[in-house]
Amino acid sequence: MLMDFLHRQQFPVLDLAYRGDPGAPAAEGGLSRFGADEWQDLEAAVRWAVRQGARRVVLLGWSTGASMALRVAARSEHRDRIAGLVLDSPVLSWQYALEGLARARRTPGFVLPLAVRAAEGRAGLPKERVDRAADPQALRVPVFLAQSEDDALAPYPLARAFARSRPDLIVTHTVDKAPHSAAWNRDPTTYEEALRRFLTPLM
Repeated sequence: MLMDFLHRQQFPVLDLAYRGDPGAPAAEGGLSRFGADEWQDLEAAVRWAVRQGARRVVLLGWSTGASMALRVAARSEHRDRIAGLVLDSPVLSWQYALEGLARARRTPGFVLPLAVRAAEGRAGLPKERVDRAADPQALRVPVFLAQSEDDALAPYPLARAFARSRPDLIVTHTVDKAPHSAAWNRDPTTYEEALRRFLTPLM
């Protein structure tokens, strides 16, 4: 597991549950909002880490967790402590993610737009195709972005465009033939070495 790698590198890790997770408070209405509310739980974790003496924090998130990390990096009261972001399969558009989830459930194509709009309405999501938190021009810290070319929920073209917008800050690790959030599983050794090279100067 990736957490084992981080421990072997002697990086202190704070692994948190956020609203809707088992053992955590329920999400409002029982629905995920793709990081739009959940980022506040990550912000609370950063606040706690700083109180415990953390001088630098690297935020690591998979999928919706990556969306949360982008929001915290932009909005946190402790932005000055955030040294970098590790974004694995980031959900940069909840509409694309909802479409992918609907396809996985074999929703007929002609029903797909209605299903997406219904899900957006239930969760109270804005109607932008790309999440406002996914603005590469707002980045102020280095980013490690891991992405599969075959991700059905977080499309590769979106991640590629995001990375190409900020070559000064974003390092990419791309794999193929891996489902959503499984870039590490595709080739753990290569992934870990790329991540080690990224993290070492930050910590």
